[in-house]
Amino acid sequence: MKSILITGAAGFIGSALVRKLLDKGEDIVGIDNLNNYYDKNLKKNRLKNIQNNPKSLTNWKFFEMDIIDNLSLDELFKKFKPSVVVNLAAQAGVRFSLNKPEEYIQTNLVGFGNILEQCKKNNVENLIYASSSSVYGLNQEKPYIESQGVDHPISIYAATKKSNELMAHAYSHLFNIPTTGLRFFTVYGPWGRPDMAPFIFAKSILREEPLKIYNFGNMKRDFTYIDDIVEGIMRCCYKPATSLCDFNKQKPNPSVSSAPYRIFNIGNNKPIQILEFVEILEKYLGKKAIINFESFQNCEVKETFADTKSFNNWVGFSPEIPLEEGTYHFVKWYKNFFNYP
Repeated sequence: MKSILITGAAGFIGSALVRKLLDKGEDIVGIDNLNNYYDKNLKKNRLKNIQNNPKSLTNWKFFEMDIIDNLSLDELFKKFKPSVVVNLAAQAGVRFSLNKPEEYIQTNLVGFGNILEQCKKNNVENLIYASSSSVYGLNQEKPYIESQGVDHPISIYAATKKSNELMAHAYSHLFNIPTTGLRFFTVYGPWGRPDMAPFIFAKSILREEPLKIYNFGNMKRDFTYIDDIVEGIMRCCYKPATSLCDFNKQKPNPSVSSAPYRIFNIGNNKPIQILEFVEILEKYLGKKAIINFESFQNCEVKETFADTKSFNNWVGFSPEIPLEEGTYHFVKWYKNFFNYP
């Protein structure tokens, strides 16, 4: 394979994907704007971790760059001519989108539009991009299946991710660009994001500070371990989306098309009550949580539950790492990284 461009390469998922692809001997170009949405030092440490791989000396190039900056993107694409692009750069976080919607519109819409244009201009052979389980919004049918409608997002973040899927389809249809959108379900593990529940809960428990549990604990999440997510993305790197020859335009399935376009869930297919997850964290942290129950926030969904049959049929893989095992590895990393005994 020619070079692979990974945007958001200093992020949680991006950095893990870089390490996996370097192990396979791929040439990787990574970009990240290293913004201050959360601690930059964590992002810089992820980059240092990448550099520990001996293959990074010859197969890894990193540039601090924002996907909003189309001129810099233009130069990058012309120079490296990636055959595969994995767009993981995004303004993340559901709750933050309530206060800073403009940042989501710029990065997740304008920035993604720039990526699509560059893919068109440079004849990219395969585009994979991050969507989210949050696109299911008000949908109450469980488990979530890609053929279901996702027309009722309940946060600006979710709306931008749904928009990405629509934008990608237009480019697949008009310019025959293979695009694959991956709806991630509550990703966790070592090097995770500080704004997500595992990080927040572990920090509160270890510091013996109250942690907030919304909807009085009546919430479920389909926690998916980082290694499973990365394995899924990597397999899509080697299998571009294809057109569905018998696509039914009278009753269209929104996850496929007559264009080279696919949408898949990547989740563990085993939702768990938030309070059960807290109990697992308590076991491995060796401390009890101090819990403050809070009312429901209407920007959040009460339960996520991924049906992954379609993805398994496509690449022969479904996430499989149990929550207990994944939490053990997360806690071990967390305590070591933050110097807890």
